[in-house]
Formats: sequence, structure tokens, C-alpha cells
Amino acid sequence: MARVKPVEIVEDGLLLRPWQADDADAVLRACQDPDIQRWTTVPRPYLPGHAHGFVTEAAPADWSAGTGAPFAVCDAATGELLGSCGLVSIDAGLRSGEIGYWTAPWARGAGVSVRATRAVARWAFDALALRRLIWQAEVGNHASRLAALRAGFRVEGRLRLADPAPGGSPEGWIGSLLPGEVPAPGETGPAGPGTLEARRAAVFGRPQPVLFATVAGTELRLRPMDERDLAAVVDTCRDPETIRWTTVPDPYERSDAESYVTYTRGTWASGTSACYVVADADDRYLGSIDLRLSPADPLLADVGFMTAPYARGRGVMPAALTTLSTWGFTTLGLARIEWKANVGNTASRRVAEKAGFTVEGTLRAGLSHRGRRVDAWLGALLPGDLA
Repeated sequence: MARVKPVEIVEDGLLLRPWQADDADAVLRACQDPDIQRWTTVPRPYLPGHAHGFVTEAAPADWSAGTGAPFAVCDAATGELLGSCGLVSIDAGLRSGEIGYWTAPWARGAGVSVRATRAVARWAFDALALRRLIWQAEVGNHASRLAALRAGFRVEGRLRLADPAPGGSPEGWIGSLLPGEVPAPGETGPAGPGTLEARRAAVFGRPQPVLFATVAGTELRLRPMDERDLAAVVDTCRDPETIRWTTVPDPYERSDAESYVTYTRGTWASGTSACYVVADADDRYLGSIDLRLSPADPLLADVGFMTAPYARGRGVMPAALTTLSTWGFTTLGLARIEWKANVGNTASRRVAEKAGFTVEGTLRAGLSHRGRRVDAWLGALLPGDLA
């Protein structure tokens, strides 16, 4: 591809310019940041030679070869380095490019990546006549996803990453941006501060929190599931009542429990579910409970739970369900949480009703259960019901 001419872009309080040799010290300092090392493919440890090689060799080579357009993102007034943004690849045949960015830790919270991405996108569409920009990030990198959304990208699905970060997940999000879709400088755009998207990015972009409940004066902990729970999960899922009323595999093996642990971590990273173990004060497994967000309605979720045989009848699960539902309303901004169970599963129904759910009716053939459709009870909890 022909050489892409290096340029400077001034927009929305930022100066985007080609990298210079004297940027190496600031790049070195920025790339010590744990988030940059976690979510990007920068070398670990990041050494002075890496920074010097990037600004004096790799970045100029991308411009010369026409394979990329890397910009240093600086404060337009002071010249301070704030981050990196640019085209990490350019496909001349498709007239398409991929954008990448990071923000230095000392510059976060000011929308640097959003403003820089919009500026680069406008330049790429106008000066290079590109027809599409692509954004990719590892599932779980909610800060990058939020910046992409605010820059106008439409996040369209998931894919397996060709070059995942060391130690990271190979699962990625992908989005695209077309000419005419870039918000103007100063526009809030989609997923702006205070929106539900931004609120949930802040939640799911952090480690899963521990929640607390109380039953009969005893504290319960709702925490992420991990390897210490495997044996108890296997025992619970081999219990006849669990098999009768749920869709756990039968027979249930340790590998099934291991797969479920992986699943719970993946759904938290993707922001689609909060799966918890309910544990007592001694951290003994008492049961599991999931809050699953609806893919169709952002204000709707449903719950599922199972209780270990030795913990049944003690009020453990109603207390856990109340706590998790409260968290869903107050932290995730939900408007309705639904519960479903096979007709006849009176134990599950008692748990839901004790937690404040109202049983609204029966769904004919409402659930798939071990190869056949069965009738299901439907109940719901609204925020006001917890008062």
C-alpha cells in the first residue's frame, strides 16, 4: 500500500500527532499501568527499550508502509501526552481499518479515548476515504467497549481474537463504524454518562462484588464460585430433587462443575449474568443463585437457584434471593425480575414467595425440561415489592 502521509489533527481539546522520540519516557510510564498491561498486547514487563522502539521504529514504519496510522494523543493546550489512538491496520482493498487506543492512567475520566477516536475516525473517512472502521476488544474490557459506543461504534457481536492478550480470554467483542455515524465534537452520543450502558460498564468492568445476607441472625455471603466449591456443587447436582426440577446434566460429573465455573466467569465478563455461591460464615457452600439479564429487554432479568440438600428448609435461599434482587434493582437499574419453575416445584415457589415475588400465573408449555415442554409457574418482583 502507498505511504500514508503523517498528519496532525486538532479537535475537541486534543492534539493528535505522529509519535516522537522524546515521547518514550511518557509511554514507558503509561505502559506500567496494570489495565494497559491487562487489556492490550504490550510486552510484559514493559521496558525502556520497548518504548523507544515503539516511538522511533514501529510507529514510523506503520506510516511509511501504509499499514497503520498511530497517533500520540496530547492535550492541545499543554502538549502533555494523554494516550494513544490510531489505525492499527489498514486494508486498502476493502478501504477498511481497525482502530485501537489506550489512555494513560493520569488522564482517565476525561473522555480522552472517545474524543481521540472520533477525531481519528473523521480523518480516516475524509482524508483516507475509508468505508468502515472496526473495533475489537477482549470480552470483559468494558472501558474500551464504552469508549467505542460513545465514539459511535455499533457493537455487533463476538469473535475469537487472533491475538489475545497474554493470559486473557480469546473471546472478543467486535464493532463497526461507517461514514456519517461519528458524533460531532462535544456531543454526548450513545452510552453517555449516567446511561444504563455506562452504569453497567462500571459494574461489570470491576471484579464481581461479594454481597451479604442474614438469616436467623447468621450472616451469609454471596460470592463468586470457584474451585473450592466443586465437590459440593457435584453433590448438590446429583441430588434427586435437583435432577427432578432442574436441567443440570444427568449424570453430573466434576467436569460439568468445572465448566460451570468457567461459564460464571464468562458471563460476568460479558455483563450478561451475575452467578453466585451462597456460603455460610465458615464459607461452606449452601447453594447457587444466578441473576441473568434479558438480551431483549435491558430492564428485565430472571433468577435461578438451587440449594444444597443439607441447607434446605433453613431460609437460606429466600434471604439470598432478596439480597441479589435488591442488588439488581439498585445497582443494575432493573425494573422487573422474573422467576419460573416447573408446575409442582413447591419448594422453589416457597423460596420465591418468601422473597416477595408474586406468582402471576401459569405458562402452558413454558419451559423445556429434559426433552419435553412442561407447564411453568411465572412470578415477578418489582422494586417497590421490597419495601
